[in-house]
Amino acid sequence: MNDRPDEFPRAMSSLLAQEGIELDVIVVGNGCVPEQTPPEVRTVALPENLGIPEGRNIGAANVKGDYLFFFDNDAHLPDRGALANLAATLDQAPDLAYVQPRITDPDTGATLRRWVPRLRTSDPARPGTVTVMAEGVVMIRRDAYDAAGGFPGRFFLYHEGVDLAWRLWDHGYTGTYAPSVIVHHPATDPARHGTFYRLNARNRVWLARRRLPAALIPANLATWAVLALWRTRGREALRASLAGLKEGLRDDCGAREPMSWRTVARLTRAGRPPIL
Repeated sequence: MNDRPDEFPRAMSSLLAQEGIELDVIVVGNGCVPEQTPPEVRTVALPENLGIPEGRNIGAANVKGDYLFFFDNDAHLPDRGALANLAATLDQAPDLAYVQPRITDPDTGATLRRWVPRLRTSDPARPGTVTVMAEGVVMIRRDAYDAAGGFPGRFFLYHEGVDLAWRLWDHGYTGTYAPSVIVHHPATDPARHGTFYRLNARNRVWLARRRLPAALIPANLATWAVLALWRTRGREALRASLAGLKEGLRDDCGAREPMSWRTVARLTRAGRPPIL
């Protein structure tokens, strides 16, 4: 969106410096013509901001390769072998659909709780199987991504990674967390966006409506409601969350394709039943 004049060139420089892997790079301008792009990088300019998930889908449709690496433009790769290491992880197991590196703040070295894709987050350096993803810096097997249908474009922002991860698992794949591969990303607060509370609530409801067996939807939304009430601070935030909840229940969430009970069991065995 041409709003990160310092971070974007650093992101591009670290990406193009990667070794041991062939790259086909595209920058998607969400409602703008991308600026500051290196001459060897192609661009797509969208006439309006379609949101992050659909922007990623459009980017994926315009590149070639066996693996897709989605890369937020305020992140950067401190190690030139990062992408080759992620690809090597995917090479080891054909049923592995995605691999997420460890995200750390470049100044403090901290890994935020929301960046660790499992329930137990006390040790962000512990690798293992995961059932969700931090979609801003993740590598996904191309054929698995295509089979699952990509990110849910209508979400605009928030929870699109969970939706895709659940669909990948429902197609028989798994995901893994590889904390030995580091990606730097500033530890910003998602609530800085004025739409955070409304879209977060709406998309949580849409996620349940789209992907869960009917019997699990009440448990999933009840868990979310309790956590939201506990975490939300201030009347305005609570009001926005309630508006998002109503919107999620009322508006069209897209095609309903609930996961199988077999997938529910697989996710539960992997450490995260789909009600959390």
